Amino acid sequence: MVNGLAVLGWGVGGIEAEAAMLGQPQSMLLPEVVGFKLTGKVKEGVTATDVVLTVTQMLRKKGVVGKFVEFFGPGLDSLTLADRATIANMAPEYGATCGFFPVDDETLNYLTNTGRKKARVDLVEAYAKAQGLFRTARSKDPVFTDTLDLDLGSVVPSMAGPKRPEGRIALEDIASGFAKALESEYKKSADIGKRYKVKGEDFDLGHGDVAIAAITSCTNTSNPSVLIAAGLLARNAVAKGLKSKPWVKTSLAPGSQVVAEYLKAAGLQKDLDKLGFNLVGFGCTTCIGNSGPLPEAISQTINDKGLIAAAVLSGNRNFEGRVSPDVQANYLASPPLVVAYALAGTVTMDLTKEPLGEDKKGKPVYLRDIWPTAKEVQDFIAKYVTKKIFQEKYKDVFKGDANWAKVKVPAGQTYAWDDKSTYVQNPPYFVGMGKSAVGVTDIEGARVLGLFGDKITTDHISPAGSIKAASPAGKYLTGNGVAVADFNQYGTRRGNHEVMMRGTFANIRIRNHMLGANGKEGGYTIHYPSKDELSIYDAAMKYKASATPLVVFAGVEYGNGSSRDWAAKGTNLLGVRAVIAQSFERIHRSNLVGMGVVPFVFEEGTSWQSLGLKGDETVSIEGLATVKPRQKMTAKITFADGMVKNVPIVCRIDTAEEIGYLNNGGILQYVLRDLAA
Repeated sequence: MVNGLAVLGWGVGGIEAEAAMLGQPQSMLLPEVVGFKLTGKVKEGVTATDVVLTVTQMLRKKGVVGKFVEFFGPGLDSLTLADRATIANMAPEYGATCGFFPVDDETLNYLTNTGRKKARVDLVEAYAKAQGLFRTARSKDPVFTDTLDLDLGSVVPSMAGPKRPEGRIALEDIASGFAKALESEYKKSADIGKRYKVKGEDFDLGHGDVAIAAITSCTNTSNPSVLIAAGLLARNAVAKGLKSKPWVKTSLAPGSQVVAEYLKAAGLQKDLDKLGFNLVGFGCTTCIGNSGPLPEAISQTINDKGLIAAAVLSGNRNFEGRVSPDVQANYLASPPLVVAYALAGTVTMDLTKEPLGEDKKGKPVYLRDIWPTAKEVQDFIAKYVTKKIFQEKYKDVFKGDANWAKVKVPAGQTYAWDDKSTYVQNPPYFVGMGKSAVGVTDIEGARVLGLFGDKITTDHISPAGSIKAASPAGKYLTGNGVAVADFNQYGTRRGNHEVMMRGTFANIRIRNHMLGANGKEGGYTIHYPSKDELSIYDAAMKYKASATPLVVFAGVEYGNGSSRDWAAKGTNLLGVRAVIAQSFERIHRSNLVGMGVVPFVFEEGTSWQSLGLKGDETVSIEGLATVKPRQKMTAKITFADGMVKNVPIVCRIDTAEEIGYLNNGGILQYVLRDLAA
């Protein structure tokens, strides 16, 4: 999000970040820079979230993986710094290395309004102008590798779903879009209109009912324009006598305490409270699966009847299995639309035409009746989002609260490992490591761990969300005396490799096509030569016991989505030597290299499907000891009937430095040997 403030920076993989903290420089290929020209001005009723979902859809379609995106044009004059940060924050979702905005008067206004000293603001202005980096309405358009453009006046209210951030749908088409997904993706057309009684409650549930409506952390939820809009919409709804539907789990978890302060000062939090949007904390919640369990009766009805329930959240990620194990259709939306869907209780309604409910006199109330005007929102921002709030809330930001101060830390220069901890364990990356690198060996007779489709996200690969009791990770925790109620989430146990490696490829929605044409949901595979169906973890451990290397095959944009280092760490710990895909997302590719797992891509037009792979083949790749960046190589694939295909592949180790990481077994081993030298 710093790119919205004209600070050029981008995310690296967690593994690269660990190495950088130890002094290791980062290497990369020089990126192309794609210019995104913005013109016009957003219409009344359109939010920054609608803009960013439109931008995300356009850039995913364009294809900007590994590229910088710079926004320019007269449309920037109408975008606040918060709006720009919202767009920049979605760079991982549209696939770019970064989404950058130039320095201009809005940058300086933000620095002033958030309490920076005048001397600092003056320095930023003087430096940017001296370097020719300061944008004005008269600035000439920069020169880019390629460009695309958007008239902000063409943006309409939208949401994205049911399972990808780039799946933007106009608000008026949400109901029909869900109906289409229900038939084509979820195969539920036969019982589309059925509703089922919820035990112990006076309501029933059906497909498309909203089980979770969450104003959750992310830059979307630190933007005053959409948060004030949500509060005003709540105020207007309460005044009309509207209430959230009883089956909707509601919450408010902004990313900043400043948000809580200005909502309270404006008197809007009390209206949000009346609709169930109580402040539950600060930081990542629903977007990473931390909404907690649904009420037992609702969860049971959803699962017993096979309902496709929905979630509407203001985060930036809605990948499969991430938000809740009970909710399959997940939509990204602006905070005011989150409130609106809590009132509606379903995504099967057209909120542009159908009423949300009835007022105290029995008259229908439509979304347009309670939607605040842009002027109302800006008036509240001007009055309540003040420099004083920022100064007050951030003056002691690094001290923490009383609970943080009470945490006792053992003395010493190194971390004191607790062998009994189920949260943090000493990882085995350096076990058996010598002082000198031994190089990389060829892959011989590797078995296939998985055949995966297109756009497998790091959430599919890396553990995310809740831990099921029957899963390998759940069994490990139970075996170590942890009650199911205390499992917490995978994210909170990411310091324990025993939990995380058991959760790798264990996403409840991942499909391994080794188990049939459409695959089987969940982390399962076929072990060969036994032909046993096992969890991916259990199969990997059997292969490890027999010293059998593993490979994974996948489609386009493997590792799509957020940067999750455990997607690569878990892959390594399961014994996977190589991933062969049609293409990779930038950070996951670098994370794989950092963990000593070699990424390969097929030549254009080739896929594991075109090769006719079933998963019972063996794979050998020679020449790894002398591999060069982006070298063309050959995968020797031996089929179960003895037929052999020599398949051209390209090694996606991109730089000489990455060759060094591979020869050392990974970037962490490389850095450790360098420090010890």
